[in-house]
Amino acid sequence: MQFKFIPLAIALAFAGSAGAQEVIKIGHVGPVSGPSAHLGKDNENGAKMAVEDLNAKGIKIDGKPVKFVLQLEDDGSDPKQGTAVAQKLVDAKVNGVIGHLNSGTSIPASKIYHDAGIPQISPATTQTKYTQQGFKSAFRVVANDAKLGGSLGSYAITKLGAKKIAVIDDRTAYGQGVADEFVKAAKKAAPGAEFTKEFTNDKATDFNAILTKIKAKNPDLVFFGGMDSVGGPLLRQMKALGINAKYMGGDGICTESLPKLAGTAAANGVVTCAEAGGVTAEQQKGMDDFVARYKKKYNADVQIYSPYVYDAVMAMATAMQEAKSSQPAKYLPFLQKIKYQGVTGLIAFDDKGDIKDGALTLFTYTDGKKTKIEVIH
Repeated sequence: MQFKFIPLAIALAFAGSAGAQEVIKIGHVGPVSGPSAHLGKDNENGAKMAVEDLNAKGIKIDGKPVKFVLQLEDDGSDPKQGTAVAQKLVDAKVNGVIGHLNSGTSIPASKIYHDAGIPQISPATTQTKYTQQGFKSAFRVVANDAKLGGSLGSYAITKLGAKKIAVIDDRTAYGQGVADEFVKAAKKAAPGAEFTKEFTNDKATDFNAILTKIKAKNPDLVFFGGMDSVGGPLLRQMKALGINAKYMGGDGICTESLPKLAGTAAANGVVTCAEAGGVTAEQQKGMDDFVARYKKKYNADVQIYSPYVYDAVMAMATAMQEAKSSQPAKYLPFLQKIKYQGVTGLIAFDDKGDIKDGALTLFTYTDGKKTKIEVIH
């Protein structure tokens, strides 16, 4: 009997220590269905990598071992679905949220998280309104549309020499926002430039009518505000109609998938796009290491945002460690003042929740591969 009792006591001791480990639940939301599913999956993979790394390190908070778990949700790039899953995460009492990807889902969801007192870090939302609502719980780790669209507008005039510009947006919060900022900056840089404006939607597949109108204006540059699932086929149809203009867009089109979606239309140097974020030469090794680890783990290329998702999770976990608590009300003030050196650069926020000194990286495509032009601060 004594021999049997000892293992039982040991088993109970182990059960007790396992029970003492606090479980910290992080919600991740992205579109893993719908036209941007490839981007949502990329984000989700970044979150999984971060949580696995945190758990492998054996993180402690206030001297106690913790285990991070993910609650993964799909918003389908749809605002109604986005608010539904936001409420689901609130009801699940998650300790924090990483997401959403699209501005159109992130902005309405942010009120739900704010009202529940749950910190939210978006790895991809660029619409300026997101951090202008006065929600102290909302943060982003990428530059906003004012910087993204504004930098592209100036670049189109000063570096690409555009004089006749056609602007198309998909009427989403992101697409319209980045297009408006592009036009504002381009007009400022060249008051005499000619502009044509057309609209589509984020599920469109046939652009013949608007492209026929645009062709009559003979533009030297076409700017598209929207995601690659629409931007790629739009570029393909531009070429088919004989519109040989330069093509520009924000981070929504600046993906590894664009050449597959646009075909030969994304020929060398035709596309100039900007990604919100960018690493300096000193930080490049960290990013290269992340990209290599990601490729080995998922047998896929990083699309855009997975490194920013990774950094967002890590910054949130670091704030919890500094606060010695995973309770949202306790670690939120530490998140507001965080200084975390991530793979994408220094994560630190201003008083609105915007990333401080947010960089942009300009890219083009060469032989079907995304190629860096330069980093702008």
